[in-house]
Amino acid sequence: MSQSKIKKALKALGLIIRKPVLLNRVLSEPDVWKKYVVKKYNLPDGLAVVSLEQVTGRNEFEIEPMTFLDGGSLPTDLALLKGLALCIRDCSYFEIGTWRGESVANLAKVAKECFTLCLTEGEMKKRGMDERSIRMHGMFSKNLPNVIQLRGDSRYFNYLSLIFIDGDHHYNFVLKDTMKVFKHLVHEKTIVVWHDYGYHPEEVRFEVLAAILDGTDKRLHPRIYHVAHTKCAVLLDTEIEASDPLFPVWPETYFEMKMKVRKSEGEKE
Repeated sequence: MSQSKIKKALKALGLIIRKPVLLNRVLSEPDVWKKYVVKKYNLPDGLAVVSLEQVTGRNEFEIEPMTFLDGGSLPTDLALLKGLALCIRDCSYFEIGTWRGESVANLAKVAKECFTLCLTEGEMKKRGMDERSIRMHGMFSKNLPNVIQLRGDSRYFNYLSLIFIDGDHHYNFVLKDTMKVFKHLVHEKTIVVWHDYGYHPEEVRFEVLAAILDGTDKRLHPRIYHVAHTKCAVLLDTEIEASDPLFPVWPETYFEMKMKVRKSEGEKE
């Protein structure tokens, strides 16, 4: 190694020692996680792909509310969740990560009971979240009779039939949420959905994929799929026919949407 490269390496090491957060940034780089997944699981293109219609048995979905704002789910993500819930008798739905409450408000229309978990207001403040964002949490779901807003530890709930993991999307958080879910909340027929498996439907987020695979029993891996046109990965209760991931996607199916603009209650002081 040349002296210039040694100097650069020492300089980088010094920066990391002074600011350890820089190491997290390096480890979060997409290429790092892709190499990790390829080496450990031999999935250079991500999970096998199944369609919404295959998974839900439906080709029509009603989505409301839908804001199309940052941090929320795609319409196809919500269609997946609602379609799955409709397949489950007396569906008991649980999600990690509430944000504005769009997803659970949609699920409340078809599930028997819904639980949504997010941080306490105190923890949000510790993480530097502003008051306006804190007030926005659960705005669409807080007054729904079959939705229970939980704040705190997710270890103490009964086994559930449909679980949506949509909290922090860095490896350690997804891994922890996944392991906790499989330790305490699932039974053999539970369906688990992970949001933001993809940055968008055509680009795998390998950091999340690594956490999904590391956090689940290897025997379950053949039943974990990417659902086409969504940012979601799903664990089904059985194996189904899937196709290899191929990007860019040839749009063999497309969607027809009708939209109606509605007013929310507005910002609360």
